[in-house]
Amino acid sequence: MGKKGDLSNFERGMVVGARRAGLSISQSAQLLGFSRTTISRVYKEWCEKGKTSSMRQSCERKCLVDARGQRRMGRLIQADRRATLTEITTRYNRGMQQSICEATTRTTLRRMGYNSRRPHRVPLISTKKMEKEATICTSSPKLDS
Repeated sequence: MGKKGDLSNFERGMVVGARRAGLSISQSAQLLGFSRTTISRVYKEWCEKGKTSSMRQSCERKCLVDARGQRRMGRLIQADRRATLTEITTRYNRGMQQSICEATTRTTLRRMGYNSRRPHRVPLISTKKMEKEATICTSSPKLDS
């Protein structure tokens, strides 16, 4: 069976309360719907440390670009929409104490909703077509009012 996640502080308090009320580990597990291991672990932690709150730390790495940095990066992009990733990174690092790499810039921009796009290539109009357009415009009948 997979792990469901951490117990809330209320659930931990219920476990401690059930055990303090005189229920056995099996009775507490059946009443509350948790495993026997969970009941014994939470109660043992409460007996040894006197705490019922979960003090688990976050597993993910802290992001180097906070909300303020994202706003700054957004201003850099608005100033020059055609800037490359390398240019944006160097401009961002100019005023910052902790520099970031291009991969961090890329992930931050993706999180902000920016995607890389190339301009759509359209065929250039030929001189022959240009002359034809000019003759059509000059020879069109004029409407009299």
